[in-house]
Amino acid sequence: MSSAAPDARQVVRAAAQWLALLESGGATEQDRANLQRWRDTSASHELAWQKAQALRQRFADLPSVLALSSLDRPDPGRRVVLKRALGAVALVPAAWLISRQLPLEVWRADLHTATGERKQVQLADGSALQLNTASAVDVNMTSRHVKLVEGEMSLKVSGVSPLTIQTRFGQVIVSQSEVCVRQDVRGCRVSVFNGAAQLRPLQGAELTLRAGQQINLQASGAGAVQAFDVLQPGWREGVLMANNQPLGDFLRELDTYRPGVLRWEPELETLRVTGSFRLDDTDRILALLSASLPLEVQMRTRYWVTLLPRKKVV
Repeated sequence: MSSAAPDARQVVRAAAQWLALLESGGATEQDRANLQRWRDTSASHELAWQKAQALRQRFADLPSVLALSSLDRPDPGRRVVLKRALGAVALVPAAWLISRQLPLEVWRADLHTATGERKQVQLADGSALQLNTASAVDVNMTSRHVKLVEGEMSLKVSGVSPLTIQTRFGQVIVSQSEVCVRQDVRGCRVSVFNGAAQLRPLQGAELTLRAGQQINLQASGAGAVQAFDVLQPGWREGVLMANNQPLGDFLRELDTYRPGVLRWEPELETLRVTGSFRLDDTDRILALLSASLPLEVQMRTRYWVTLLPRKKVV
């Protein structure tokens, strides 16, 4: 492989493929030597490999579940099929996690969190920065810029010298204020807890957002100013809150805190949920939903969960 810097996605894909080969049990000594040469080719290769291994560790129980019914059978043909299946299983979680949760740009960020992780740090000037699940930022205190690479952050600036949050959809200038900024591919939601923030959208005029207000920034400019939902910042205390919320919306938010796949039947979408749920145990949240709503949790593994309408007892 060329030592020239490859496309980030190709590096991620290659790391996942190497991981799948090792997990399949069919890797030779030559394969291992080739992997070491690939890792030594560039720093980005080694970084991708280390991150892929770390993510794969979280799926350590997944292949064993598939293997239970087949490994103890003597049929050589079945063992070949199983090895191929294990290779595919190893590849899918690693590649899926890397591309969905921690793309290479996120790995290279100064600060980042994995799915389900939250982090709080104090910046050099005393400002308090918090990252929500699967989020990343770059921090440059010399230029006093914080770039939101992915996900959601909150920032409390106590000093008079402002900090600028750079998003894909514009800038948020914070001074003696506390804000929360959430970014995805469609846009960026800015909410102000205390004080005020100056917004510079990509399109349109600058505007000031005050405490209790929020706004959505998009490539086309800023949307309408809205009242701030006090339930939104619960993640900063490790809590997911809901007040008569449609279950579908609640589950989509919960899914951002869980590694793996969470699915549910369409008829569950309109059920309503109210409560305060601790984010440090999302399995318990699912159990609480099952206890309070007419649904059941089908858990193939912790990483593959389906919610189904509860069957009526005749």
